[in-house]
Amino acid sequence: MNIETRIKEVVCRAIYELYNEDVKLNTVQLQITRKDLVGDFTVVVFPLLKVSKKSPEQTGTDIGNYLKLNLSEISDYNIVKGFLNLILSHQYWISLLDDIVNDEKFGVVESRNDSPLMMIEYSSPNTNKPLHLGHIRNNLLGYSLSRIAAANGYRVVKTNIVNDRGIHICKSMLAWQKWGDGQTPESTGRKGDHLVGDFYVKFDQEYKKELAILQSSGLSKEEAEAKSLLMKEAREMLVKWEAHENQVYSLWEMMNKWVYAGFDETYKKLGVDFDKIYYESDTYKVGRDMVFAGIEKKVFYRRDDNSIWADLTNNGLDEKLLLRSDGTSVYMTQDIGTAKLRFDDYDIDKMVYVVGNEQNYHFQVLSILLDKLDFSWGKDLVHFSYGMVELPEGKMKSREGTVVDADDLVEDMVNTARDMSKELGKLDGFSDEEAEEIYRIIALGALKYFILKVDPRKNMTFNPRESIDFNGHTGPFIQYTYARIQSIFRKANEKGLAVSEVRSTDMLLTGKENNLIRMLNNFPNIVTDAGKTYSPAVIANFVFDLAKEYNQFYHDLPILFEESKAIRNFRLVLSKAVGQVLKTGMWLLGIDVPPRM
Repeated sequence: MNIETRIKEVVCRAIYELYNEDVKLNTVQLQITRKDLVGDFTVVVFPLLKVSKKSPEQTGTDIGNYLKLNLSEISDYNIVKGFLNLILSHQYWISLLDDIVNDEKFGVVESRNDSPLMMIEYSSPNTNKPLHLGHIRNNLLGYSLSRIAAANGYRVVKTNIVNDRGIHICKSMLAWQKWGDGQTPESTGRKGDHLVGDFYVKFDQEYKKELAILQSSGLSKEEAEAKSLLMKEAREMLVKWEAHENQVYSLWEMMNKWVYAGFDETYKKLGVDFDKIYYESDTYKVGRDMVFAGIEKKVFYRRDDNSIWADLTNNGLDEKLLLRSDGTSVYMTQDIGTAKLRFDDYDIDKMVYVVGNEQNYHFQVLSILLDKLDFSWGKDLVHFSYGMVELPEGKMKSREGTVVDADDLVEDMVNTARDMSKELGKLDGFSDEEAEEIYRIIALGALKYFILKVDPRKNMTFNPRESIDFNGHTGPFIQYTYARIQSIFRKANEKGLAVSEVRSTDMLLTGKENNLIRMLNNFPNIVTDAGKTYSPAVIANFVFDLAKEYNQFYHDLPILFEESKAIRNFRLVLSKAVGQVLKTGMWLLGIDVPPRM
Protein backbone atom coordinates (compact mmCIF):
# COMPACT_ATOMS: atom_id res chain seq x y z
CA MET A 1 0.00 0.00 0.00
CA ASN A 2 1.46 3.38 -0.97
CA ILE A 3 1.87 6.20 1.52
CA GLU A 4 -0.93 8.29 -0.02
CA THR A 5 -3.49 5.54 0.59
CA ARG A 6 -2.21 4.97 4.13
CA ILE A 7 -2.52 8.68 4.94
CA LYS A 8 -6.10 8.72 3.61
CA GLU A 9 -7.02 5.67 5.67
CA VAL A 10 -5.64 7.18 8.87
CA VAL A 11 -7.45 10.47 8.12
CA CYS A 12 -10.70 8.49 7.84
CA ARG A 13 -9.97 6.83 11.20
CA ALA A 14 -9.17 10.22 12.71
CA ILE A 15 -12.49 11.66 11.57
CA TYR A 16 -14.37 8.70 13.04
CA GLU A 17 -12.58 8.83 16.38
CA LEU A 18 -12.53 12.63 16.66
CA TYR A 19 -15.96 13.48 15.28
CA ASN A 20 -17.84 10.16 15.33
CA GLU A 21 -18.50 10.28 11.59
CA ASP A 22 -17.75 7.71 8.87
CA VAL A 23 -16.24 9.14 5.67
CA LYS A 24 -15.20 7.27 2.54
CA LEU A 25 -11.59 7.16 1.37
CA ASN A 26 -12.33 9.09 -1.85
CA THR A 27 -13.71 12.05 0.12
CA VAL A 28 -10.24 12.74 1.56
CA GLN A 29 -8.48 15.20 -0.74
CA LEU A 30 -4.72 14.59 -0.65
CA GLN A 31 -2.23 16.33 -2.90
CA ILE A 32 1.48 16.98 -3.17
CA THR A 33 2.38 20.07 -1.14
CA ARG A 34 2.96 23.21 -3.19
CA LYS A 35 6.58 24.21 -3.64
CA ASP A 36 6.07 27.51 -1.80
CA LEU A 37 4.88 25.67 1.34
CA VAL A 38 6.69 23.36 3.78
CA GLY A 39 5.54 19.76 3.57
CA ASP A 40 5.36 16.60 1.48
CA PHE A 41 1.61 15.94 1.26
CA THR A 42 -1.32 18.24 1.93
CA VAL A 43 -4.76 17.29 3.26
CA VAL A 44 -7.40 19.75 2.06
CA VAL A 45 -9.38 20.45 5.23
CA PHE A 46 -12.31 22.47 3.84
CA PRO A 47 -14.49 19.48 2.76
CA LEU A 48 -14.20 18.07 6.32
CA LEU A 49 -15.55 21.16 8.11
CA LYS A 50 -19.19 20.03 7.82
CA VAL A 51 -18.17 16.95 9.83
CA SER A 52 -15.88 18.64 12.39
CA LYS A 53 -18.11 21.70 12.92
CA LYS A 54 -14.89 23.58 13.71
CA SER A 55 -12.67 26.18 12.03
CA PRO A 56 -10.20 25.07 9.31
CA GLU A 57 -7.26 25.71 11.64
CA GLN A 58 -8.71 23.72 14.56
CA THR A 59 -9.82 20.87 12.30
CA GLY A 60 -6.34 20.75 10.76
CA THR A 61 -4.74 20.72 14.22
CA ASP A 62 -6.99 17.87 15.41
CA ILE A 63 -6.24 15.70 12.39
CA GLY A 64 -2.55 16.66 12.31
CA ASN A 65 -2.05 15.61 15.93
CA TYR A 66 -3.86 12.32 15.31
CA LEU A 67 -1.76 11.56 12.24
CA LYS A 68 1.48 12.36 14.06
CA LEU A 69 0.55 9.94 16.85
CA ASN A 70 -0.77 7.15 14.65
CA LEU A 71 1.39 7.20 11.53
CA SER A 72 5.09 6.78 12.24
CA GLU A 73 6.13 8.15 8.83
CA ILE A 74 4.85 11.63 9.73
CA SER A 75 7.38 13.67 11.68
CA ASP A 76 5.58 17.03 11.79
CA TYR A 77 2.85 19.14 10.24
CA ASN A 78 1.81 22.75 9.72
CA ILE A 79 -1.44 24.44 8.81
CA VAL A 80 -1.90 27.20 6.27
CA LYS A 81 -5.53 28.31 6.31
CA GLY A 82 -7.51 25.21 5.25
CA PHE A 83 -4.50 23.15 4.21
CA LEU A 84 -2.85 20.58 6.50
CA ASN A 85 0.73 20.13 5.28
CA LEU A 86 2.30 16.86 6.39
CA ILE A 87 6.07 16.42 6.70
CA LEU A 88 7.34 12.87 6.33
CA SER A 89 10.41 11.71 8.19
CA HIS A 90 13.84 11.48 6.58
CA GLN A 91 13.90 7.82 7.62
CA TYR A 92 10.78 7.14 5.57
CA TRP A 93 12.21 8.74 2.41
CA ILE A 94 15.56 6.98 2.77
CA SER A 95 13.96 3.55 3.25
CA LEU A 96 11.70 4.22 0.26
CA LEU A 97 14.71 4.81 -1.98
CA ASP A 98 15.83 1.16 -1.76
CA ASP A 99 12.36 0.02 -2.82
CA ILE A 100 12.51 2.26 -5.86
CA VAL A 101 16.02 1.35 -7.00
CA ASN A 102 15.37 -2.40 -6.61
CA ASP A 103 12.26 -2.27 -8.81
CA GLU A 104 13.37 -2.02 -12.45
CA LYS A 105 9.72 -1.62 -13.49
CA PHE A 106 9.00 1.08 -10.93
CA GLY A 107 6.03 3.16 -12.06
CA VAL A 108 4.82 0.56 -14.57
CA VAL A 109 1.79 -1.71 -14.10
CA GLU A 110 2.13 -4.83 -16.26
CA SER A 111 -0.90 -6.26 -18.02
CA ARG A 112 -2.36 -9.72 -17.45
CA ASN A 113 -4.12 -12.07 -19.85
CA ASP A 114 -7.47 -10.77 -18.60
CA SER A 115 -6.51 -7.09 -18.67
CA PRO A 116 -8.72 -4.81 -20.79
CA LEU A 117 -7.59 -4.40 -24.40
CA MET A 118 -7.01 -0.94 -25.83
CA MET A 119 -6.60 -0.52 -29.57
CA ILE A 120 -4.81 2.66 -30.67
CA GLU A 121 -4.99 3.79 -34.29
CA TYR A 122 -2.35 6.19 -35.54
CA SER A 123 -0.51 7.25 -38.72
CA SER A 124 -3.37 6.77 -41.26
CA PRO A 125 -1.39 7.80 -44.35
CA ASN A 126 -2.56 8.17 -47.96
CA THR A 127 -0.68 6.21 -50.61
CA ASN A 128 -0.47 9.17 -52.98
CA LYS A 129 2.25 11.03 -51.05
CA PRO A 130 5.07 10.48 -48.54
CA LEU A 131 4.71 11.02 -44.80
CA HIS A 132 5.06 14.63 -43.71
CA LEU A 133 5.51 16.70 -40.54
CA GLY A 134 1.86 16.27 -39.54
CA HIS A 135 2.28 12.49 -39.76
CA ILE A 136 5.36 12.75 -37.52
CA ARG A 137 3.34 14.33 -34.70
CA ASN A 138 0.58 11.76 -35.24
CA ASN A 139 2.96 8.78 -35.15
CA LEU A 140 4.93 10.00 -32.15
CA LEU A 141 1.77 10.71 -30.15
CA GLY A 142 0.18 7.36 -31.06
CA TYR A 143 3.28 5.33 -30.32
CA SER A 144 3.87 7.05 -26.97
CA LEU A 145 0.21 6.59 -26.02
CA SER A 146 0.54 2.87 -26.71
CA ARG A 147 3.46 2.59 -24.29
CA ILE A 148 1.71 4.71 -21.65
CA ALA A 149 -1.43 2.56 -21.92
CA ALA A 150 0.66 -0.61 -21.55
CA ALA A 151 2.37 0.93 -18.49
CA ASN A 152 -1.11 1.40 -16.99
CA GLY A 153 -1.92 -2.28 -17.29
CA TYR A 154 -3.73 -2.41 -20.64
CA ARG A 155 -3.15 -5.01 -23.30
CA VAL A 156 -2.45 -2.80 -26.31
CA VAL A 157 -2.86 -3.30 -30.06
CA LYS A 158 -1.20 -0.65 -32.24
CA THR A 159 -3.01 -0.33 -35.53
CA ASN A 160 -2.78 1.67 -38.74
CA ILE A 161 -5.40 2.28 -41.43
CA VAL A 162 -3.91 3.02 -44.84
CA ASN A 163 -5.99 5.12 -47.22
CA ASP A 164 -5.12 3.30 -50.45
CA ARG A 165 -8.22 3.97 -52.53
CA GLY A 166 -10.10 6.92 -53.95
CA ILE A 167 -9.74 9.64 -56.55
CA HIS A 168 -6.50 11.02 -55.04
CA ILE A 169 -4.80 7.65 -55.55
CA CYS A 170 -5.99 7.56 -59.16
CA LYS A 171 -4.48 10.99 -59.78
CA SER A 172 -0.98 9.66 -59.06
CA MET A 173 -1.62 6.57 -61.16
CA LEU A 174 -2.92 8.54 -64.14
CA ALA A 175 -0.01 10.99 -63.99
CA TRP A 176 2.47 8.07 -63.97
CA GLN A 177 0.71 6.56 -67.01
CA LYS A 178 0.83 9.84 -68.93
CA TRP A 179 4.21 11.27 -67.95
CA GLY A 180 6.08 8.56 -66.06
CA ASP A 181 7.96 6.94 -68.97
CA GLY A 182 8.06 3.70 -66.97
CA GLN A 183 9.99 5.20 -64.05
CA THR A 184 10.45 3.04 -60.95
CA PRO A 185 12.17 3.58 -57.62
CA GLU A 186 15.03 1.40 -58.89
CA SER A 187 15.45 3.24 -62.19
CA THR A 188 15.34 6.68 -60.56
CA GLY A 189 17.02 5.93 -57.23
CA ARG A 190 14.05 7.67 -55.64
CA LYS A 191 12.26 6.38 -52.55
CA GLY A 192 8.97 4.79 -53.63
CA ASP A 193 6.58 7.00 -51.65
CA HIS A 194 8.45 10.09 -52.86
CA LEU A 195 8.24 8.96 -56.48
CA VAL A 196 4.49 8.39 -56.28
CA GLY A 197 4.10 11.73 -54.49
CA ASP A 198 5.93 13.42 -57.35
CA PHE A 199 3.27 12.19 -59.77
CA TYR A 200 0.48 13.38 -57.48
CA VAL A 201 2.08 16.84 -57.64
CA LYS A 202 2.47 16.45 -61.43
CA PHE A 203 -1.25 15.73 -61.81
CA ASP A 204 -2.10 18.87 -59.84
CA GLN A 205 0.25 20.98 -61.98
CA GLU A 206 -1.22 19.70 -65.25
CA TYR A 207 -4.79 20.01 -63.94
CA LYS A 208 -4.21 23.67 -63.05
CA LYS A 209 -2.76 24.31 -66.53
CA GLU A 210 -5.86 22.77 -68.12
CA LEU A 211 -8.19 24.85 -65.93
CA ALA A 212 -6.29 28.02 -66.82
CA ILE A 213 -6.71 27.31 -70.55
CA LEU A 214 -10.43 26.57 -70.13
CA GLN A 215 -11.00 29.69 -68.05
CA SER A 216 -9.13 31.82 -70.59
CA SER A 217 -11.80 30.79 -73.11
CA GLY A 218 -14.46 32.43 -70.94
CA LEU A 219 -15.55 29.58 -68.66
CA SER A 220 -16.03 30.12 -64.95
CA LYS A 221 -13.87 28.12 -62.51
CA GLU A 222 -16.76 25.74 -61.80
CA GLU A 223 -17.51 25.28 -65.52
CA ALA A 224 -13.84 24.64 -66.24
CA GLU A 225 -13.67 22.00 -63.50
CA ALA A 226 -16.76 20.30 -64.92
CA LYS A 227 -15.19 20.22 -68.44
CA SER A 228 -11.75 19.00 -67.33
CA LEU A 229 -10.76 15.97 -69.39
CA LEU A 230 -7.93 15.12 -66.99
CA MET A 231 -10.27 14.91 -63.99
CA LYS A 232 -12.73 12.93 -66.09
CA GLU A 233 -9.99 10.39 -66.85
CA ALA A 234 -9.15 10.14 -63.14
CA ARG A 235 -12.81 9.47 -62.27
CA GLU A 236 -13.04 6.86 -65.01
CA MET A 237 -9.92 5.20 -63.63
CA LEU A 238 -11.55 5.04 -60.16
CA VAL A 239 -14.59 3.29 -61.66
CA LYS A 240 -12.29 0.80 -63.42
CA TRP A 241 -10.41 0.23 -60.16
CA GLU A 242 -13.62 -0.50 -58.26
CA ALA A 243 -14.57 -2.92 -61.06
CA HIS A 244 -11.12 -4.60 -60.69
CA GLU A 245 -10.25 -3.88 -64.32
CA ASN A 246 -6.99 -5.81 -64.72
CA GLN A 247 -4.64 -3.14 -66.11
CA VAL A 248 -5.70 -0.45 -63.64
CA TYR A 249 -5.68 -2.81 -60.69
CA SER A 250 -2.21 -4.12 -61.54
CA LEU A 251 -0.90 -0.55 -61.78
CA TRP A 252 -2.47 0.23 -58.40
CA GLU A 253 -0.82 -2.81 -56.79
CA MET A 254 2.59 -1.95 -58.26
CA MET A 255 2.59 1.69 -57.16
CA ASN A 256 1.22 0.83 -53.71
CA LYS A 257 4.10 -1.59 -53.17
CA TRP A 258 6.51 1.24 -53.88
CA VAL A 259 4.74 3.42 -51.32
CA TYR A 260 4.57 0.75 -48.62
CA ALA A 261 8.30 0.11 -48.91
CA GLY A 262 8.88 3.85 -48.51
CA PHE A 263 6.54 4.09 -45.51
CA ASP A 264 8.28 1.18 -43.80
CA GLU A 265 11.62 2.93 -44.16
CA THR A 266 10.25 6.13 -42.61
CA TYR A 267 8.55 4.28 -39.76
CA LYS A 268 11.84 2.54 -39.00
CA LYS A 269 13.64 5.90 -38.91
CA LEU A 270 11.04 7.25 -36.48
CA GLY A 271 11.19 4.10 -34.34
CA VAL A 272 7.47 3.35 -34.52
CA ASP A 273 5.66 0.18 -35.51
CA PHE A 274 2.24 -1.48 -35.66
CA ASP A 275 0.71 -4.78 -34.62
CA LYS A 276 -1.91 -4.75 -37.38
CA ILE A 277 -2.36 -2.74 -40.57
CA TYR A 278 -5.76 -2.37 -42.25
CA TYR A 279 -6.35 -1.07 -45.77
CA GLU A 280 -9.31 0.99 -46.90
CA SER A 281 -9.39 -0.98 -50.15
CA ASP A 282 -10.67 -3.84 -47.96
CA THR A 283 -12.63 -1.98 -45.31
CA TYR A 284 -14.85 0.08 -47.64
CA LYS A 285 -16.55 -3.10 -48.89
CA VAL A 286 -17.30 -4.23 -45.34
CA GLY A 287 -18.54 -0.74 -44.50
CA ARG A 288 -20.88 -0.80 -47.47
CA ASP A 289 -22.35 -4.09 -46.25
CA MET A 290 -22.75 -2.62 -42.75
CA VAL A 291 -24.63 0.35 -44.20
CA PHE A 292 -27.00 -1.99 -46.05
CA ALA A 293 -27.50 -3.88 -42.79
CA GLY A 294 -28.30 -0.54 -41.14
CA ILE A 295 -31.05 -0.03 -43.71
CA GLU A 296 -32.57 -3.37 -42.71
CA LYS A 297 -32.44 -2.35 -39.04
CA LYS A 298 -34.01 1.02 -39.94
CA VAL A 299 -30.97 2.75 -38.43
CA PHE A 300 -30.31 4.45 -41.80
CA TYR A 301 -32.60 5.48 -44.64
CA ARG A 302 -32.47 5.64 -48.45
CA ARG A 303 -33.33 8.79 -50.43
CA ASP A 304 -35.03 8.92 -53.83
CA ASP A 305 -31.69 9.22 -55.64
CA ASN A 306 -30.64 5.89 -54.02
CA SER A 307 -28.12 7.51 -51.65
CA ILE A 308 -28.11 6.29 -48.04
CA TRP A 309 -28.09 8.60 -45.02
CA ALA A 310 -28.16 8.60 -41.23
CA ASP A 311 -30.55 11.04 -39.56
CA LEU A 312 -28.76 12.39 -36.49
CA THR A 313 -31.07 15.33 -35.76
CA ASN A 314 -32.23 13.65 -32.53
CA ASN A 315 -28.58 13.74 -31.45
CA GLY A 316 -28.37 17.48 -32.07
CA LEU A 317 -26.50 17.00 -35.36
CA ASP A 318 -27.52 16.94 -39.02
CA GLU A 319 -27.99 14.20 -41.59
CA LYS A 320 -24.89 12.25 -42.68
CA LEU A 321 -24.25 10.76 -46.12
CA LEU A 322 -23.01 7.13 -45.96
CA LEU A 323 -23.30 5.90 -49.56
CA ARG A 324 -23.51 8.09 -52.64
CA SER A 325 -26.28 7.61 -55.20
CA ASP A 326 -23.86 5.69 -57.47
CA GLY A 327 -23.12 3.29 -54.59
CA THR A 328 -19.58 4.56 -53.89
CA SER A 329 -18.37 4.96 -50.30
CA VAL A 330 -17.43 8.00 -48.25
CA TYR A 331 -14.87 8.12 -45.43
CA MET A 332 -17.53 7.42 -42.80
CA THR A 333 -18.48 4.19 -44.58
CA GLN A 334 -14.86 3.09 -44.61
CA ASP A 335 -14.46 3.82 -40.88
CA ILE A 336 -17.54 1.75 -40.09
CA GLY A 337 -16.08 -1.13 -42.12
CA THR A 338 -12.70 -0.79 -40.41
CA ALA A 339 -14.44 -0.91 -37.02
CA LYS A 340 -16.25 -4.11 -38.01
CA LEU A 341 -13.03 -5.84 -39.12
CA ARG A 342 -11.23 -4.77 -35.95
CA PHE A 343 -14.10 -5.91 -33.77
CA ASP A 344 -14.00 -9.30 -35.50
CA ASP A 345 -10.22 -9.57 -35.00
CA TYR A 346 -9.94 -8.34 -31.40
CA ASP A 347 -12.00 -8.22 -28.23
CA ILE A 348 -11.70 -4.44 -27.92
CA ASP A 349 -12.56 -2.72 -24.63
CA LYS A 350 -11.36 0.78 -25.55
CA MET A 351 -10.76 2.25 -29.02
CA VAL A 352 -8.53 5.31 -29.41
CA TYR A 353 -8.23 7.18 -32.72
CA VAL A 354 -5.21 9.49 -33.00
CA VAL A 355 -6.43 11.99 -35.60
CA GLY A 356 -6.05 15.76 -35.96
CA ASN A 357 -8.61 18.17 -34.52
CA GLU A 358 -9.98 19.03 -37.96
CA GLN A 359 -11.80 15.67 -37.73
CA ASN A 360 -13.58 16.35 -34.41
CA TYR A 361 -17.04 16.34 -36.00
CA HIS A 362 -16.30 13.18 -38.00
CA PHE A 363 -15.51 11.20 -34.85
CA GLN A 364 -18.47 12.63 -32.98
CA VAL A 365 -20.67 11.20 -35.76
CA LEU A 366 -18.74 7.93 -35.97
CA SER A 367 -19.22 7.31 -32.25
CA ILE A 368 -22.99 7.71 -32.58
CA LEU A 369 -23.20 5.51 -35.69
CA LEU A 370 -21.13 2.69 -34.17
CA ASP A 371 -23.31 2.79 -31.07
CA LYS A 372 -26.43 2.55 -33.26
CA LEU A 373 -24.83 -0.46 -34.99
CA ASP A 374 -24.33 -2.14 -31.58
CA PHE A 375 -20.55 -1.86 -31.18
CA SER A 376 -20.01 -2.13 -27.43
CA TRP A 377 -17.22 0.46 -27.43
CA GLY A 378 -18.78 2.82 -29.97
CA LYS A 379 -20.30 5.28 -27.53
CA ASP A 380 -17.10 5.50 -25.50
CA LEU A 381 -14.52 5.62 -28.29
CA VAL A 382 -11.77 8.17 -27.74
CA HIS A 383 -10.86 10.63 -30.45
CA PHE A 384 -7.38 11.72 -29.39
CA SER A 385 -7.63 15.11 -31.06
CA TYR A 386 -4.35 16.97 -31.54
CA GLY A 387 -3.40 20.33 -33.00
CA MET A 388 -1.41 21.29 -36.06
CA VAL A 389 2.39 21.36 -36.13
CA GLU A 390 4.38 23.71 -38.35
CA LEU A 391 7.95 24.89 -38.83
CA PRO A 392 9.23 28.46 -38.61
CA GLU A 393 9.19 30.24 -41.95
CA GLY A 394 12.23 29.31 -44.03
CA LYS A 395 13.64 26.83 -41.53
CA MET A 396 13.16 23.77 -43.70
CA LYS A 397 12.74 22.90 -47.36
CA SER A 398 9.11 22.09 -48.10
CA ARG A 399 7.30 20.58 -51.05
CA GLU A 400 5.09 23.00 -52.91
CA GLY A 401 5.72 25.48 -50.11
CA THR A 402 3.30 23.72 -47.75
CA VAL A 403 4.32 20.16 -46.87
CA VAL A 404 7.46 19.33 -44.88
CA ASP A 405 8.66 15.85 -45.79
CA ALA A 406 9.27 13.48 -42.85
CA ASP A 407 12.43 11.95 -44.33
CA ASP A 408 13.90 15.36 -45.08
CA LEU A 409 13.13 16.52 -41.54
CA VAL A 410 14.77 13.49 -39.89
CA GLU A 411 17.87 13.92 -42.08
CA ASP A 412 18.02 17.61 -41.24
CA MET A 413 17.71 16.80 -37.52
CA VAL A 414 20.65 14.38 -37.68
CA ASN A 415 22.73 17.01 -39.50
CA THR A 416 21.79 19.62 -36.90
CA ALA A 417 22.68 17.25 -34.04
CA ARG A 418 26.04 16.52 -35.69
CA ASP A 419 26.83 20.22 -36.21
CA MET A 420 25.84 21.29 -32.69
CA SER A 421 27.64 18.36 -31.02
CA LYS A 422 30.82 19.22 -32.92
CA GLU A 423 30.52 22.89 -32.00
CA LEU A 424 30.30 21.93 -28.32
CA GLY A 425 32.88 19.15 -28.52
CA LYS A 426 30.34 16.77 -26.98
CA LEU A 427 31.56 13.62 -28.75
CA ASP A 428 35.29 14.22 -28.94
CA GLY A 429 37.12 10.91 -28.59
CA PHE A 430 34.30 8.79 -30.04
CA SER A 431 34.83 6.67 -33.13
CA ASP A 432 33.02 7.86 -36.26
CA GLU A 433 30.60 4.92 -36.02
CA GLU A 434 29.84 5.58 -32.34
CA ALA A 435 29.41 9.29 -32.97
CA GLU A 436 26.99 8.77 -35.89
CA GLU A 437 24.80 6.47 -33.80
CA ILE A 438 24.68 9.01 -30.98
CA TYR A 439 23.91 11.83 -33.45
CA ARG A 440 20.93 9.76 -34.58
CA ILE A 441 19.77 9.12 -31.01
CA ILE A 442 20.16 12.81 -30.11
CA ALA A 443 18.35 13.93 -33.26
CA LEU A 444 15.36 11.65 -32.76
CA GLY A 445 15.29 12.39 -29.03
CA ALA A 446 15.20 16.11 -29.82
CA LEU A 447 12.47 15.72 -32.43
CA LYS A 448 10.29 13.43 -30.33
CA TYR A 449 10.68 15.31 -27.07
CA PHE A 450 10.04 18.75 -28.58
CA ILE A 451 6.78 17.51 -30.09
CA LEU A 452 5.63 15.39 -27.14
CA LYS A 453 6.32 17.96 -24.39
CA VAL A 454 3.55 20.20 -25.79
CA ASP A 455 -0.07 19.66 -24.74
CA PRO A 456 -1.28 17.60 -27.73
CA ARG A 457 -4.48 19.64 -28.02
CA LYS A 458 -2.48 22.76 -28.87
CA ASN A 459 -1.05 23.87 -32.20
CA MET A 460 2.73 24.13 -32.12
CA THR A 461 5.76 25.33 -34.05
CA PHE A 462 8.67 22.93 -34.25
CA ASN A 463 12.10 24.59 -34.25
CA PRO A 464 14.83 22.05 -35.19
CA ARG A 465 17.83 23.92 -33.77
CA GLU A 466 16.07 24.97 -30.58
CA SER A 467 15.05 21.34 -29.96
CA ILE A 468 18.73 20.24 -29.75
CA ASP A 469 19.80 22.82 -27.14
CA PHE A 470 21.75 20.72 -24.60
CA ASN A 471 20.87 23.22 -21.85
CA GLY A 472 17.24 23.89 -22.68
CA HIS A 473 13.87 22.23 -22.11
CA THR A 474 14.81 19.53 -24.59
CA GLY A 475 15.32 15.82 -25.12
CA PRO A 476 19.12 16.14 -25.41
CA PHE A 477 19.25 17.85 -21.99
CA ILE A 478 17.53 14.82 -20.44
CA GLN A 479 19.63 12.38 -22.46
CA TYR A 480 22.79 14.17 -21.34
CA THR A 481 21.66 13.97 -17.70
CA TYR A 482 21.17 10.21 -18.05
CA ALA A 483 24.61 9.86 -19.70
CA ARG A 484 26.13 11.92 -16.86
CA ILE A 485 24.71 9.46 -14.31
CA GLN A 486 26.15 6.51 -16.25
CA SER A 487 29.51 8.29 -16.30
CA ILE A 488 29.42 8.57 -12.50
CA PHE A 489 29.02 4.81 -12.23
CA ARG A 490 31.83 4.13 -14.69
CA LYS A 491 34.10 6.31 -12.54
CA ALA A 492 32.83 4.62 -9.37
CA ASN A 493 33.68 1.25 -10.88
CA GLU A 494 37.17 2.49 -11.78
CA LYS A 495 37.63 3.52 -8.13
CA GLY A 496 36.37 0.12 -6.95
CA LEU A 497 33.32 1.67 -5.27
CA ALA A 498 30.52 -0.87 -5.08
CA VAL A 499 26.94 0.41 -4.68
CA SER A 500 24.98 -1.35 -1.92
CA GLU A 501 21.60 -0.87 -0.30
CA VAL A 502 21.17 2.14 1.95
CA ARG A 503 21.65 0.53 5.37
CA SER A 504 21.61 3.67 7.51
CA THR A 505 18.41 5.69 7.77
CA ASP A 506 19.73 8.01 10.47
CA MET A 507 21.29 10.57 8.13
CA LEU A 508 19.63 13.90 7.56
CA LEU A 509 18.66 14.63 3.98
CA THR A 510 19.50 17.90 2.27
CA GLY A 511 16.66 19.71 0.54
CA LYS A 512 17.88 18.57 -2.88
CA GLU A 513 18.06 14.92 -1.82
CA ASN A 514 14.63 15.06 -0.24
CA ASN A 515 13.15 16.71 -3.35
CA LEU A 516 14.61 14.03 -5.62
CA ILE A 517 13.19 11.14 -3.62
CA ARG A 518 9.80 12.86 -3.44
CA MET A 519 9.82 13.31 -7.20
CA LEU A 520 10.80 9.68 -7.76
CA ASN A 521 8.00 8.54 -5.45
CA ASN A 522 5.50 10.52 -7.54
CA PHE A 523 6.48 8.83 -10.82
CA PRO A 524 3.77 6.10 -10.65
CA ASN A 525 1.15 8.85 -10.18
CA ILE A 526 2.56 10.69 -13.20
CA VAL A 527 2.25 7.55 -15.36
CA THR A 528 -1.33 7.02 -14.14
CA ASP A 529 -2.22 10.66 -14.87
CA ALA A 530 -0.71 10.48 -18.37
CA GLY A 531 -2.81 7.39 -19.05
CA LYS A 532 -6.04 8.92 -17.77
CA THR A 533 -5.55 12.16 -19.70
CA TYR A 534 -4.02 10.57 -22.82
CA SER A 535 -1.14 13.04 -22.56
CA PRO A 536 2.52 12.15 -23.19
CA ALA A 537 3.25 15.77 -22.22
CA VAL A 538 2.66 14.83 -18.56
CA ILE A 539 5.54 12.33 -18.75
CA ALA A 540 7.74 14.64 -20.84
CA ASN A 541 7.53 17.54 -18.42
CA PHE A 542 8.07 15.29 -15.41
CA VAL A 543 11.32 13.80 -16.76
CA PHE A 544 12.59 17.28 -17.59
CA ASP A 545 11.84 18.52 -14.06
CA LEU A 546 13.54 15.42 -12.62
CA ALA A 547 16.63 15.92 -14.82
CA LYS A 548 16.79 19.60 -13.87
CA GLU A 549 16.49 18.78 -10.14
CA TYR A 550 19.18 16.11 -10.43
CA ASN A 551 21.61 18.48 -12.15
CA GLN A 552 21.19 21.01 -9.33
CA PHE A 553 21.87 18.20 -6.81
CA TYR A 554 24.94 17.13 -8.84
CA HIS A 555 26.38 20.64 -8.83
CA ASP A 556 25.62 21.36 -5.17
CA LEU A 557 26.74 18.12 -3.50
CA PRO A 558 29.75 15.81 -3.90
CA ILE A 559 29.07 12.21 -4.87
CA LEU A 560 32.26 10.28 -5.58
CA PHE A 561 34.34 12.68 -3.47
CA GLU A 562 32.02 12.60 -0.46
CA GLU A 563 34.13 11.57 2.56
CA SER A 564 31.36 9.74 4.42
CA LYS A 565 31.04 6.26 2.99
CA ALA A 566 27.38 6.00 4.00
CA ILE A 567 26.44 9.34 2.44
CA ARG A 568 28.47 8.59 -0.71
CA ASN A 569 26.70 5.25 -1.10
CA PHE A 570 23.31 6.91 -0.49
CA ARG A 571 23.98 9.49 -3.21
CA LEU A 572 25.06 6.77 -5.64
CA VAL A 573 21.85 4.85 -4.95
CA LEU A 574 19.87 8.05 -5.40
CA SER A 575 21.66 8.70 -8.73
CA LYS A 576 20.94 5.16 -9.87
CA ALA A 577 17.23 5.53 -9.07
CA VAL A 578 17.06 8.84 -10.96
CA GLY A 579 18.74 7.22 -13.97
CA GLN A 580 16.26 4.33 -13.94
CA VAL A 581 13.23 6.63 -13.81
CA LEU A 582 14.64 8.93 -16.51
CA LYS A 583 15.17 5.90 -18.75
CA THR A 584 11.65 4.56 -18.11
CA GLY A 585 10.07 7.97 -18.63
CA MET A 586 11.89 8.53 -21.91
CA TRP A 587 11.03 4.97 -23.00
CA LEU A 588 7.35 5.83 -22.50
CA LEU A 589 7.91 8.69 -24.96
CA GLY A 590 9.62 6.35 -27.44
CA ILE A 591 12.99 8.01 -26.84
CA ASP A 592 16.34 6.22 -26.39
CA VAL A 593 18.89 7.40 -23.82
CA PRO A 594 22.56 6.77 -24.72
CA PRO A 595 24.94 5.59 -21.99
CA ARG A 596 27.59 8.05 -23.22
CA MET A 597 27.36 11.51 -24.77
